[in-house]
Amino acid sequence: MPFNNIYRSKKVLVTGNTGFKGSWLITWLHHLGAEVYGLALPPENDQWLFEQAGLKDICHHTDGDIRDLALVRNVIAAVKPDIVLHLAAQAIVRASYKDPVGTAATNIMGTVNVLEAIRNVDVPCAAVMITSDKCYENREWPYAYRENDPMGGHDVYSMSKGAAELVVASYRRSFFPPEGSMAVASARAGNVIGPGDWAADRIVPDAMRTLLRGEPLLVRNPGATRPWQHVLEPLSGYLWLGAKLLETNSGMFQDGWNFGPGLDAARSVGELADAMVKTLGRGKWITDQVGKHPHEANFLRLSIEKASSLLGWSPVWNFEATVKRTVEGYEQLIAAGNDAGGQREFLVGEIQAYTEAAGKIGNAWATV
Repeated sequence: MPFNNIYRSKKVLVTGNTGFKGSWLITWLHHLGAEVYGLALPPENDQWLFEQAGLKDICHHTDGDIRDLALVRNVIAAVKPDIVLHLAAQAIVRASYKDPVGTAATNIMGTVNVLEAIRNVDVPCAAVMITSDKCYENREWPYAYRENDPMGGHDVYSMSKGAAELVVASYRRSFFPPEGSMAVASARAGNVIGPGDWAADRIVPDAMRTLLRGEPLLVRNPGATRPWQHVLEPLSGYLWLGAKLLETNSGMFQDGWNFGPGLDAARSVGELADAMVKTLGRGKWITDQVGKHPHEANFLRLSIEKASSLLGWSPVWNFEATVKRTVEGYEQLIAAGNDAGGQREFLVGEIQAYTEAAGKIGNAWATV
């Protein structure tokens, strides 16, 4: 059984469950037999995966903002979760230029609020706090960032993720000692892609919207290199890390963790656009030279040596497989239309295929 069958009948609270990653995560947790709870803002429109796949039917969902400490406290006190997976965030770099205050409030104080609510719950609880690979002080070098590298950030989004990591570390040291009743870890992932993401200002959703309309894709920075990974890759890492926190009260797992792709998946945005056009079988992309664009990192890569050696975790699908399953997955979800059951069936099928592939290469979470 995946993840040592640890999630069966466990109460799991996912913040940000209406988002792209959150939707895939609650589907996986439901498939694992967990009792799933969610706290998030409503989806921005009915195109989002949470609405299209009818995922409110598989979880106990509460509409709410993690900037509201009283609400977060009330939800966690009522649920008394065995584990919290904190994904809720303002997750778009360019949006942080438009709303720096909201980005900082959500990503920093939202993290504080979740940890503060956990601190006051009266039952044992584990928490995996999700930040981003952008939390590191990026020096634009080919060196892969390790978990003990400095936090930082050029833009407000990156700064907010670095600050969130500092919040997690300080709460862990101040209030959650090793071998106590509360176990807290943080997780950082690379650029996550996969079917069902319709957010604005992300390369893959932008590509699928424009290419399927027969329009050329405008690419802002084709030379920028990113660690592209399928959405199920980091989610498997979050779930395995959470399982380890639940299984043992050892302080070994109460730390920060990187979950990224293999080195071959660090490709330029232009290479990603080429691969999507090739897989789709039509369309083209051009460089967007209109207007002045805000600063975005040109090169970023994560080291996954720690997760590999201590968790037995490794990426499963390479760059080519990730792009293929992403593009073809969008087409399948679109073909399913308003058939929520058909969309959920597709999600579960991908989860099962990924789990089987992970077991074949010896991933610890898929072979226990």
